Amino acid sequence: MSTTSSDIVVFGATGFTGRLITRYLVSHPQFTQGSFSFAIAARSQSKLHALVQELKLPSSINIVQVDVTDFKSVEAAVQRARVVINTIGPYWRWGTPVVKACARNGVHYVDLTGESVWIKDIVNEYVHLPENRSQYPLLSDRFDYLATKTGAIIVPSCGYDSVPSDVSAYLSNKTLKAHGDYDVATSISGQIVRGGISGGTLNTIFTILEDVPQDKLRESARDYSLSPGEVFPAFRLLYEQVIPGETSVPGSFFLMAPGNTKLVQRTFGLLELQTITATQSGSSAEATKIARRERYGSSFAYEEFLIMSSRFSAIAFSTMFMTGFLLLARLSPLRWLLKKFVPAPGSGPSEESVA
Repeated sequence: MSTTSSDIVVFGATGFTGRLITRYLVSHPQFTQGSFSFAIAARSQSKLHALVQELKLPSSINIVQVDVTDFKSVEAAVQRARVVINTIGPYWRWGTPVVKACARNGVHYVDLTGESVWIKDIVNEYVHLPENRSQYPLLSDRFDYLATKTGAIIVPSCGYDSVPSDVSAYLSNKTLKAHGDYDVATSISGQIVRGGISGGTLNTIFTILEDVPQDKLRESARDYSLSPGEVFPAFRLLYEQVIPGETSVPGSFFLMAPGNTKLVQRTFGLLELQTITATQSGSSAEATKIARRERYGSSFAYEEFLIMSSRFSAIAFSTMFMTGFLLLARLSPLRWLLKKFVPAPGSGPSEESVA
């Protein structure tokens, strides 16, 4: 394994998303100009070398063999980086040791999880214990608190889950505040999706249904489970975005909406906390003003939907999706059968389908 330090290390570089990130980084102008260095990390040494050949990666890119089931291996890789991009999922199964190592060593961390049940675990405390507990000391550490002490910045959901949703709500509030001291009541986003679902995403869905305790699923499914709040948007078969002067936009339930919504709600809660802290701690007038300008408002609520062509298609899709999901959740033989036909982890939609 390489012992050379890098600015960035991509965990799971040989998987579907990891390859996309690696290709993006190696073609980035700042990399070609020498502004940052990066390494690729995965469990299989042979697959790492195959990736080097496939993408014609230069020798300046370090190769790191890492096994996420071995905490010492994970920590050794993390200690030689400034930022970890983790694409190894399901995160409920494999992500916690990586976050733990980053929090312990002051290394920044990003991933693309949509697993709000796992995010709740790593924010609050580590309670999903691995079978080999001897490799994981100090399991009672609260990662959020630990990261504040080491300087690590831990940011889950930095992919399509959930950057567009979070940034849209933030920019909407910023635009509104530019016209006066207004609070946001409800923010709603419509999504258009192209392409398909990667094998890793499907594997995550099966893991959530089969491995996560039901009490944790119920708790994480609750609105504002990652953040304080009072407004609870309910599930609907039909969503409709009213646009003044234009035809309203119909939509259906969106698979990523529950996870995205939790992240937007967390941002809302942290900004509310920032305002309360600035007001009560005697911060400067300017700091308090900035905090109040950034907060969304105490009654903020967020929703999002999948844009459809008509109200009928929206209702039909929502109904079929929820029926299918409930059948998958209840019938293990159906999940077993579906696994035989869906893409395997590490594969995904073609570039043409997502272009």
